[in-house]
Amino acid sequence: MNEKIIANFSKLRPSLFVLPLFFLMIIVVFLYSQNSLSIIKYVQIQKNCFLFLNSKLSQFPNTIYNLTQFGDALIFLSFLTIFIIYAPKIWESLLSASLVSAIFSRVLKNIFAIPRPAEAFENNSFVIVGRRLPGFSSLPSGHSITVFTILTILFFAFMPKKVHYKISFGFLMISLGIVLDFTRVGVGAHHPLDVITGSIIGYICGLIGIFISRKYEIWSWINNKKYYPIFILLFIGCCIVLLNKIINENLIIFYFALTSLVISLYKIITVYVKK
Repeated sequence: MNEKIIANFSKLRPSLFVLPLFFLMIIVVFLYSQNSLSIIKYVQIQKNCFLFLNSKLSQFPNTIYNLTQFGDALIFLSFLTIFIIYAPKIWESLLSASLVSAIFSRVLKNIFAIPRPAEAFENNSFVIVGRRLPGFSSLPSGHSITVFTILTILFFAFMPKKVHYKISFGFLMISLGIVLDFTRVGVGAHHPLDVITGSIIGYICGLIGIFISRKYEIWSWINNKKYYPIFILLFIGCCIVLLNKIINENLIIFYFALTSLVISLYKIITVYVKK
């Protein structure tokens, strides 16, 4: 599996950055054409769309609140921990991409300083699912960046050879990403363009992570079993964090993430003991 993933990554070209950058340019041109490059206009131009999507998506509060947790790196990555054993190249890209996405998210949020819906609108005018998120860190959506960063790496890692399968797989991954990302609008945490922009940036971060792991061997030690105790301790720590989340919110997605972590923990301990 790892060799196939390395082969898939080796086929990628820098030209893949052109399309997402083009989409970002379209967003900027659209906002400029609507005279909405200011903070106030950016928020107001999306108000009706936000209220509509929020009212529709919030009709399924338990579902969207569980799904939106995939934007938490701890949750999403917990489901991928088994790949540390069978496909460490994925994790080399994930670690690099996660660092890049964290930097992009923090820097851009500080630069744009867009008020979140709970800060911009009357709270009784829309539905808030879960914790109320005030403040001025709406653009881009960090959850959306995380989701598309991970999905991008998974897409190129397991990309089929045949064109029609490749198209179907790509459509599936994009659809999944859009569903997960727009839960941020459903829970009342972000404006629609925050989510769209975050998704595009996440795709870029995923690509950057792949290119970094392909050129540099920063994380190549992941494939060395003598370092498995690091992951064992890390998995145990993550299990404790998830147990705390279950105690506080008791969401079903946390149980699934914990189960995945426990399975990976058992497997990595088994492999390490037999090394």
